[in-house]
Amino acid sequence: MAPPQGQMRPGRQLAVLGFIFVVLYLLVFFAGASGSWKDRLEPKLGLDLIGGTRVTLEATNSVDGKPPTAENLEEAREIIESRVNAFGVAEAEVVTEGNRNIVISLPGENRNLDDVGEAAELRFRKVLKAASGSGVAEAPPAATPAPSGSAAPTGSATPSGAATPTPTGSASPKVTSSPSGGQGGMAPASPSATPTPSASATASPTAAAPSAEPVPASVEQQRKVVEQKVGAAAWQAANGLQAPADLTADPSLAEKLKPFGTLSPQEVAVLPAQMQFNVPTISCAQLDQRPPASISDPKQQVVSCEDGASKYLLDQAKVEGTDVSDADAVLDQTNAWVVSLDFTGDGQGKWTSLTRESFNNEGQACDATALGQDGKCRVAVVLDNKIVSSPEIQGVLTGNSQITGTFTQKDASTLAGQLRYGALPVTFEQQEAQNVTATLGASHLRAGLLAAGIGMLLVIIYSFFYYRLLGSVIFLSLILSALLVFGALVVLGRQIGFTLTLAGIAGMIVSLGVAADSFVIYFERLKDEIREGRSPRSAVPRAWIRARRTIISANAITLLSAVVLYVVSVGTVKGFAFALGLATVLDLVVVFLFRHPIMTMFARTRAFLSPRVSGLGRALPARNQPTQPRNPRAKEA
Repeated sequence: MAPPQGQMRPGRQLAVLGFIFVVLYLLVFFAGASGSWKDRLEPKLGLDLIGGTRVTLEATNSVDGKPPTAENLEEAREIIESRVNAFGVAEAEVVTEGNRNIVISLPGENRNLDDVGEAAELRFRKVLKAASGSGVAEAPPAATPAPSGSAAPTGSATPSGAATPTPTGSASPKVTSSPSGGQGGMAPASPSATPTPSASATASPTAAAPSAEPVPASVEQQRKVVEQKVGAAAWQAANGLQAPADLTADPSLAEKLKPFGTLSPQEVAVLPAQMQFNVPTISCAQLDQRPPASISDPKQQVVSCEDGASKYLLDQAKVEGTDVSDADAVLDQTNAWVVSLDFTGDGQGKWTSLTRESFNNEGQACDATALGQDGKCRVAVVLDNKIVSSPEIQGVLTGNSQITGTFTQKDASTLAGQLRYGALPVTFEQQEAQNVTATLGASHLRAGLLAAGIGMLLVIIYSFFYYRLLGSVIFLSLILSALLVFGALVVLGRQIGFTLTLAGIAGMIVSLGVAADSFVIYFERLKDEIREGRSPRSAVPRAWIRARRTIISANAITLLSAVVLYVVSVGTVKGFAFALGLATVLDLVVVFLFRHPIMTMFARTRAFLSPRVSGLGRALPARNQPTQPRNPRAKEA
């Protein structure tokens, strides 16, 4: 039985739909919007429509030069894709190319993608010794700083009368105890002043120039090539050093060690750690430009620089990035951006042990040059080849910690994302970065929109020809669906970074077919109800009840297909699935809040009872036709 006509109040559904439109377009014009009214109505467009940035990363290996395994390359691709997706659902493409390359494509020109390819290998290493990293061999080294002075050695190779000022306070990041827990703390080390470039130091940039000689595959062969390049006398002198060379005691030693200042960063990377630290002509300019993963082995002592001036000999990594369970960019109590580190269960124990042995300087492992201003050991926070900070340990830390410093929100978020998504199993060097134009995509877009417009026009013409008054319901429903989809695209583009691509447009065009099917189902069911003897007004709610199940089932299947396709696909196919699912959901909103209420209102008009106007065709004449009498001539048995 059809429900009484009075139970249906179409005005309520239409009011809800109007409220949705008002809220949606208030978000379009005012939520995170800027610029002119026209600019606020522009959705974010994808790489194939407005162009974008394409970066090619090549996998490198400083040990043997072999390409990475397919498993490692795929793992690196997934981590890089996670980092890129941190920018938002932006139709980014991250694909492998050959056995070494990963290609990243992101909408928008001049996008900075340098950070996504960094290894982000985090290591916590105790500072054992410190020396000058200027690489100047002609001048005598500065005196070793006392523990009561700056926590970092001054390392200046210039005379005491140099004009370079010593900074007052730490501008570099440091690790501190998190306010949520832990005891003690870590005091920042005052960074050494960067030496003013002088004529004697101009050899460092030259030394950083790549070597013209081919680099052999094995480390042993590379060291033999380096030994031949610097000469036997220089190599023997460097091997005999047990501490940073005192050039004032043996002036001839400076001339012997001078060839090390001409080595490229790739050649310096293969030298033993003790040689990198003890030879004063090896500068921070060379060490900072070593290939990625040059100091990634956590079981080896390594050499690294801080602020490009101080050279540190670092202990084995007692705590690694894998011991960090989570990293977030947050504001601290001083309203400064910091990176909060949460350690795993085992990682927290390692971190506590490291701070304990550093605080107590167990075994007197830290040299006097490496102690902080309170006479305690320092722990260097090493990210890839660089020291982020080297704070002094002022207590045993039993809780989580923070990396603090002069971070901007972007810097802190980038670092936290690198640590959160994990270190890359493969190291990369950026080989190519270019802007991609959208000339081809624009022509395809014009052709696609033209085809869609022609198709829509034909559908509307046919609907008015076949359904007449009911055709206006189809036309208005499609217009409302288009407005809802457009507003949703603008809002989602601002909130989650969703971008519209050619694939997304195709998904929306496909959803129009689903919407057209629901019209046919409803209207044809309405005709069937009238042919069965019901009046047009009573047939509308009855037809809706029976057609509603089929409409929901068809849209549910389409939506389920879109969800599955979104989960298993990548790149532009994911955008197609997202657009198809979004348009399908909004079509259901229009079906329930507009199509059925407006049909109920039409059923109360006189035009709806006219076969020529309503579009019910032969259903009304068939209903009004009198029943034919039976043939009086019955066939005899």
